Amino acid sequence: MRLLITAGPTREAIDPVRFLTNRSSGKMGYALAETAVAKGHEVILISGPVNLEAPTGLAELVSIESAREMFEAVRDRIDGCEAAIFCAAVADYRPVNSPDRKIKKTEDSLTLELEKTEDILGSARSGFGFSGILVGFAAETHDLAKYASGKLEKKGCDLVVANDVSRRDIGFDTDRNEVQLFFADGRRETLPVQTKAGIGQKLVEIIEGLVKGQR
Repeated sequence: MRLLITAGPTREAIDPVRFLTNRSSGKMGYALAETAVAKGHEVILISGPVNLEAPTGLAELVSIESAREMFEAVRDRIDGCEAAIFCAAVADYRPVNSPDRKIKKTEDSLTLELEKTEDILGSARSGFGFSGILVGFAAETHDLAKYASGKLEKKGCDLVVANDVSRRDIGFDTDRNEVQLFFADGRRETLPVQTKAGIGQKLVEIIEGLVKGQR
């Protein structure tokens, strides 16, 4: 199976030394990539800035910083993939203007004007023409089922993997997670608290089944 995986955060420049980002460590995406490679799949990993060692045996590692760079990397590589897993925590907004010099602290307040970044997951079907198995991730602090179900339908996903990032024992900055799975046919499943490596193993098995039409 040829598989594309996105992982980690993006950084959206405010000026040459500052940026907007999030708490994603990339551990979940890297766990997925490591499992898929170990099972003999051809894996393209598109990664934001992380402090992780890339799995050996990748077909390609693409290192990016911004949402726009990730959008372009996915667009240029998704063709021919049988499944795509969008695990990265992509920034929703970026500064409209990013000066080429450091912004100096001269005023008591600073207002940043933000604009939406590219919708990478939402572009997979209509923009990139992707017809394979599409998996999205939803990191939520509340109304998890509502937002995950909405993403499933709106983005044309076969599966959305959702987790509650308001909890301190799982998710961001930890090696463990608990996720809820929302399938396009209406099924739901919970993978209880375990290592991200364990969840990665189970998710790859599920995606293999979806590709084969067995789930």
